[in-house]
Amino acid sequence: MSSDLFVVNEEPPYLQGLNAAQREAVETVDGPLLVLAGAGTGKTRVLTTRMGHILQIGAAFPGQILAVTFTNKAAQEMKERVSALLGGQPVEGWWLGTFHSLAARMLRRHADHVGLSSNFTILDDDDQVRLVKQLMELQNVDQKKNPPKAIVAIISRWKDKGLIPSDVQGNDLNGDLDRLALSLYHPYQERLKSVNACDFGDLLLHMITILKDPKHSEILADYHRRFKYVMVDEYQDTNVAQYLWLRLLAKGSNNICCVGDDDQSIYGWRGAEVENILRFEKDFEGAKIIRLEENYRSTSNILSAANAVISNNSNRLGKELFTSDQDGEKITVRGLWDGAAEARWACEEMEALQSKGWSAGQMAVLVRTSFQMREFEERFIQLGLPYRVIGGPRFYERKEIRDALAYLRVVAQKNDDLALERIINVPKRGLGDATIQTLYAHGRAKQISLYDSIQDLCQTDELRPKVKATLMRVIDDFERWRSMVDNTAHSELAGTILDESGYLDMWKADKAPDAPGRLENLKELVSAMEEFESLAVFLEHIALVLDNQDNSNQPSITLMTLHGAKGLEFDCVFLPGWEEGLFPSQRSMDENGIKGLEEERRLAYVGITRARKKAFISYVGNRRMHGSWVNAIPSRFVEELPAGHVETQTETGMYSAARSVEVPSRSRHWDSSGMRTARSIESRPEIERVSESGFSRGDRVFHQKFGNGTIIHVDGQKLDIAFDKAGKKRVMDSFVTQN
Repeated sequence: MSSDLFVVNEEPPYLQGLNAAQREAVETVDGPLLVLAGAGTGKTRVLTTRMGHILQIGAAFPGQILAVTFTNKAAQEMKERVSALLGGQPVEGWWLGTFHSLAARMLRRHADHVGLSSNFTILDDDDQVRLVKQLMELQNVDQKKNPPKAIVAIISRWKDKGLIPSDVQGNDLNGDLDRLALSLYHPYQERLKSVNACDFGDLLLHMITILKDPKHSEILADYHRRFKYVMVDEYQDTNVAQYLWLRLLAKGSNNICCVGDDDQSIYGWRGAEVENILRFEKDFEGAKIIRLEENYRSTSNILSAANAVISNNSNRLGKELFTSDQDGEKITVRGLWDGAAEARWACEEMEALQSKGWSAGQMAVLVRTSFQMREFEERFIQLGLPYRVIGGPRFYERKEIRDALAYLRVVAQKNDDLALERIINVPKRGLGDATIQTLYAHGRAKQISLYDSIQDLCQTDELRPKVKATLMRVIDDFERWRSMVDNTAHSELAGTILDESGYLDMWKADKAPDAPGRLENLKELVSAMEEFESLAVFLEHIALVLDNQDNSNQPSITLMTLHGAKGLEFDCVFLPGWEEGLFPSQRSMDENGIKGLEEERRLAYVGITRARKKAFISYVGNRRMHGSWVNAIPSRFVEELPAGHVETQTETGMYSAARSVEVPSRSRHWDSSGMRTARSIESRPEIERVSESGFSRGDRVFHQKFGNGTIIHVDGQKLDIAFDKAGKKRVMDSFVTQN
């Protein structure tokens, strides 16, 4: 008998090299399947190999598989991998793409069922805002008090939850702005239909409406016959609308495979629902769960630390990452004096690693919030370390920072036309392009600056009275601010300008997810100014910073937020700012309670597991937050790190040299639910106490940052001090010396 007859019994090459759990996930073809894929466990390989396996064994043709990703890049990568797995042959008829691209493909076939034509237009964000503005004008709604952009964000939030106007109920409304948005929601949808358009949220929402409608049951039945298999990547990041759409389509064959990691669900702020993955077994009867726990990225010490932190979350399915690799170095946990010291220390460690042959291109600094980037950028520039900011511009290149700097430049030099043009209508003052061109034309004719041109034309009747009044107020503001330069601290002046100009209010009213971060960046800018002796010196420094060009041809240190780092990996990772209130974010906990805290912890887990070989975690004793110095305490996540897998270091003088770093105990600062207790925040009973270092109430002391003061209360190692100039502060006793 020819040996060729036995070739079919050989193991397919694409199955070779898979571990037992990966292979089980690939070969489990029928029925609902949830693949819990921990960080670095090869989920992409499993997903693409499973798709190729289905095609290879003839269980389905390419057009009978619905494969959903979150990015076009991921979809293209998946297509290329499957094609390579099948010997490089092109695979036609794919239903492979993002949620929106696949929903749009479907909607163009059935658009008439929701009052659209198949050639409908998909509006971008600007188009949506313009449409809402038109509706608000018709209803005489004040757009300053009710920003159109915020209305669009609320409507989009409802669409992400799968809610049409009639579905929105009282518990979906959070205040007057939501009620206004609801009154505009139906007219907004009708207006979209009248111009044969939809927004991104409609792509899924319209298809859910069609698929749920009993009158169109044949459409859903057709898709049930068409799709034998449904596969979904990053399932933990799905929102409600995406979940509803998937569930409707998968109910036909019940062959749905979702790959994801509940421990990496970190996008709740943009609508992702971790509950989608947690209730998978309830949604799909007979579901099988396979856990991918063997990690191919990180050392054992890094994984043990990540496992220990995430184990404190109760709302999870549970898994334990492990590796066959060596233990590697322990995670370094470092306590430092303040943010500047933190940046100095991190850069010193980076330089030391580079001297040992580590590449800057394999190092990353992952911050909780973007305002932390400034001190690192300043230090990188000072030392000449190449770096790149991923997911956004560098600190001083951000829109809000450039706007603020433009205001300061005009105060310092009134003839700075480029700066004045940038902010003359920011915030909106009703000055159109025609007005600006009139001002420039006059300036060119008279060979004077834009500022002087405004002053000239405000003395004539060239401009409409309303425009002239607006420009006069702008000039008056700048004249007043300029008169304050010599007798007002430049950082205080900057705060005054941002406040009186309405610039801060503009961002406070903005309901976009990035608006709070922009406000934090502005406060960081004002704080940074205190390090310079004058406004002129500061602006000169900024000019030099902005002149520092990024050399993209050489390996560069990556600087980015933790949210942006998901899916990436580096040999060495620095995780700064692990302090209560910053990380976990106090705002996240205040707004979302335990749910918010657990998402913050998942973010910590994501940060730790980005590191392949080495991880550094740091916190400081003093942090400039929202324009004020705060006496910080280490994050609860620091306490949750397992002692056997970390090495703790403390900056000399931050804590008493006679004792190791003190990490506050959970029992003293958090209740059983994991939230800060009122007692840890409110003042303690006023009884006479002596600190462990011998300080007592009434002692006069000196603090390096806050100056001289008098102790008014002692609580162990913590002192409440009334400083002569800085007011009441709480500090560690090791931070002060007795007068």
